[in-house]
Amino acid sequence: MRMTRMSRALGTIVLTGSLLAATGAARAESLTDALIMAYKHSGLLEQNRATLRAADEDVAQAVSTLRPVLNYTAGLSATRPTARGEDVTASVGLQANMLLYDFGATALSIDAAKETVLATREALVAAEQTVLLDAVNAYMAVRRDTAVVELRRSNVSVIERELRAARDRFEVGEVTRTDVSQAEARLAGAQAGLALALGDLAQSREEYRRAVGQYPGPLAPPPQPPKTADSLDAAEAVARRTHPNILQAMRLVTVAELNISRAEASMRPTLNATASIGLDQDLNDQRTVGIQLSGPIYQGGRLSSVYRQAQANRDRARATLHLTQHSVEQNVGNAWALLAVSAASLRSSDEQVRAASVAFRGVQEEATLGARTTLDVLNAEQDLLDARTTRISSETDRYTAVYALLSSMGLLTVEHLGLGIVTYDPAAYYNAVRDAPTYKVSPQGKKLDRILKGLGKQ
Repeated sequence: MRMTRMSRALGTIVLTGSLLAATGAARAESLTDALIMAYKHSGLLEQNRATLRAADEDVAQAVSTLRPVLNYTAGLSATRPTARGEDVTASVGLQANMLLYDFGATALSIDAAKETVLATREALVAAEQTVLLDAVNAYMAVRRDTAVVELRRSNVSVIERELRAARDRFEVGEVTRTDVSQAEARLAGAQAGLALALGDLAQSREEYRRAVGQYPGPLAPPPQPPKTADSLDAAEAVARRTHPNILQAMRLVTVAELNISRAEASMRPTLNATASIGLDQDLNDQRTVGIQLSGPIYQGGRLSSVYRQAQANRDRARATLHLTQHSVEQNVGNAWALLAVSAASLRSSDEQVRAASVAFRGVQEEATLGARTTLDVLNAEQDLLDARTTRISSETDRYTAVYALLSSMGLLTVEHLGLGIVTYDPAAYYNAVRDAPTYKVSPQGKKLDRILKGLGKQ
């Protein structure tokens, strides 16, 4: 009983969607609408944007080490009572310190932080591709499953008519009870197929809601798919130049190489300027200014270990780049093959539907003349149903294969698709923090405050 109620509810959803589509095609959601909603809704993109802003702050923190450091001190102490009574002393002071020279260690740290920012931007592009591809797949899955549901409904209606005809012919003695039972069994199977199709549609609707941010309304036919590449070699060449995974891996190799130089620089001395001023409770002041040279002599082998570790990390980054390039090329090859297969499958499915339609009509006419049995008609109708279902899946596969190929080439972005919306600017926050502004004090800090409010982080 519970399954029956669920099936009726799902059927109501599909029927309502069909009525809305029939009464207002202008209100149908387009694929572009779905992609825009997915871009604006995505929590994955928000997560990666926050990660990028955190990486931007690493640049600010590295830059801050080149600036003076100013601290205050205040103290109050008392000694146990003596012959003179309790001795209480108080003091306040200011201490300043500034790095003068460290053999480029800080400059290397800044460069590494900047390269990490660029690598993280590529990760954001990769996330954008994932979000948009999920939206395309969800959109097409809903359209596919909606079409299959309508096909299954039509199939049930056809078999119901065949069953009524079989029963009428049984009443006049033209067919046996076996023919009626075969039609009844086929109707039960068709109803089960419809229930399964409704379940698939319900799951596709949930996936659409996850990917896009809301349940689908009536969906418009997808537009002409975008152009990809003229050949597999051309597609692979584009992927090697533009795929964010490759570009990110290249940036991380640069970061690893900079970290080796940083490890070397950490073994060298640093030169700092220091200054301090202090007052005690008697307003006696003490002022000092100096230059301090310091450097490591022996640290138990830690610095050498850090250097070797940096070299190992560089080798790992290079190996990761090598693997990433092969993975991207493989994905391009797989997507290209899938596109070719789906196109061929669609052509074959068109021919299969045409032939099955002709066969079904012929068997129906022959059955009215007594030359075919009820089972022959049911089998022909099933063949036509299978052919139409296969064509729906083939058409969906061909369309999604185009976008999968674009993604494997690194081109499935809002900009390349021309969605015409304002996108997240990764440089805006970076430009506001790269010089390490003092929050809400400097002009740069006030600009940063406006950016944060625009991001909804205040």
